[in-house]
Amino acid sequence: MEIKVLTAPGLGNSGPAHWQTLWEQLVPATKRIEQSSWDAPVCTAWVMHIEREVAAAGPGVVIAAHSLACLAVAHWAQQTKRTIAGALLVAPADPHGSHFPKTAAGFEPVPNARLPFRSILVGSTNDEYCTLDRATYFAASWGSRFINLGAAGHINADSKLGEWHNGLQLLQDLTGKLAIPETINTKINQ
Repeated sequence: MEIKVLTAPGLGNSGPAHWQTLWEQLVPATKRIEQSSWDAPVCTAWVMHIEREVAAAGPGVVIAAHSLACLAVAHWAQQTKRTIAGALLVAPADPHGSHFPKTAAGFEPVPNARLPFRSILVGSTNDEYCTLDRATYFAASWGSRFINLGAAGHINADSKLGEWHNGLQLLQDLTGKLAIPETINTKINQ
């Protein structure tokens, strides 16, 4: 099966009610980037896993990253020679924030160079892991289109987004041709 979407969860992985997990069940050709340590992440290891999965998927893939994985994608982009179709970067974690996990190693300094692929960064006005100012700073640094989702917390399962149809639309905007089931496509276009 040709992989079209790679999900990249953040610290602790994404549980059954997280939009990433639901997308993996809804969108054909979607695969999770598994990490060797979800609770004590090391940036170099996370970058290595991203590189491996992108190599296997090919240049047409898009990455849907959440939280700490957004930083890993930014680090990966500065090191790789591979190309991807784009990245949806949702609720990046801010290493300067008070809630940044103490167990995370090597994610600083955060790259501030433009990403070599199309990207959309989605932030929230009340994300405890990243202020709206920092999210807009990351978007500007990385050359990402910025979407303010409003008061959506950390844009995770606690945000009660379910399948997050608007997020699927953003993903489709990056690819232009995602195979989203017609029942979901109808909900997106309402």
